[in-house]
Amino acid sequence: MKLAILSRNRSCYSTRRLAEAARKRDHTVKVLDTLRFSIDLEKGQPDLFYRSKQLSHYDAIVPRVGASITYFGTAVVRQFEQMDVFTAASSAGIANSRDKLRCLQILSRHQIGIPQTTFVREKKDVLPAIERVGGVPIIIKLLEGTQGVGVILADSVKIAEAIIETLQSTRQNVLVQKFVSESKGRDIRAFVVGDQVVAAMRRVAQGSEFRSNVHRGGKTERVELDQAYCETAVRSAQIMGLRVAGVDMLEGNDGPQVMEVNSSPGLEGIESCTQLDIAGAIVDYIAAQVDFPEIDLRQRLTVSRGYGVTEIHIPDGSDFIGKTIDQSGLPEQDINVLTLYRGATVIPNPRLKRTLEPHDRLLCFGKLDAMRGMIPEKTRKRRRPKVKKLSTDVDATRRES
Repeated sequence: MKLAILSRNRSCYSTRRLAEAARKRDHTVKVLDTLRFSIDLEKGQPDLFYRSKQLSHYDAIVPRVGASITYFGTAVVRQFEQMDVFTAASSAGIANSRDKLRCLQILSRHQIGIPQTTFVREKKDVLPAIERVGGVPIIIKLLEGTQGVGVILADSVKIAEAIIETLQSTRQNVLVQKFVSESKGRDIRAFVVGDQVVAAMRRVAQGSEFRSNVHRGGKTERVELDQAYCETAVRSAQIMGLRVAGVDMLEGNDGPQVMEVNSSPGLEGIESCTQLDIAGAIVDYIAAQVDFPEIDLRQRLTVSRGYGVTEIHIPDGSDFIGKTIDQSGLPEQDINVLTLYRGATVIPNPRLKRTLEPHDRLLCFGKLDAMRGMIPEKTRKRRRPKVKKLSTDVDATRRES
């Protein structure tokens, strides 16, 4: 395999370890400075130049795109994608994860546990926003901060208002987030490669510092995650479009709460903590994907006119419950079940004699007209009004005003 690592610093720990792991496995690897690329576009021929010379062929890339070069970096990764080069992180995934608001919006839609969060612009909306997340103390975050920079704990309404107003006056976008008190000073970093968590560590803040980032002096300890945390981490990475990711979670009373998904997670802290060869796991995964590339079913299977791919849900009371796939009548309607999802279990190419259960989800390929009647109409969810008891601090502030 010929591998390119997109990195501005070939001597940094993560880049160096990835290169070492690739060479140890007899792969050809080069570190390429992301900003030295030129993107050429013409009909049918997306191309890349590096240091003004046409780039030779690569089988795969590992993007290490820093926050300061997100726009150009994702454009370079997108060009590799157009050239059918496998990437450990999609361009869309990098862009989605880099913006904390966009990341949480996407995860929220997919039923992933997250700390209650709100985003406001108007000064008059700040107090109601604080009330909706449960009152002070609250966490205030810059949308594009990294390594704990731009994360502030405000323990009173007046302080929160002052911080938000100051940041917004400098044209900074900020999030207001519920403070998960039971997880104060601690969080989990799960390192996802493909469809599994290959390592995890707990980061613990030291002294009066509430931020647990290693760059803030946080201490680390290896941890074995239970299924709920592993499943949440893997799903979050996949939803974001990242095959390699660091998923940061709080240990809430209601289970894992995802804070953010990192598209360029550092290796030094977690390899030192766990003593695991994570760089090797990444290289092995990429090599396997190059040998057996993923196929975009929705593109490849919708070529035939009138055929397509969709997901059929089996709700309570469905006539399909208790029947096998063969007895359901799907095969007779020229509908093939590609994958069956049952809770957290994924069953690829299920047998025709497998019995269907309530809440099963079937990924199917077949005649669109036949499948259309099996998909329930979308119903608008009734939104429950959020009623929260005002904190004493908020009440006092309102009386003063």
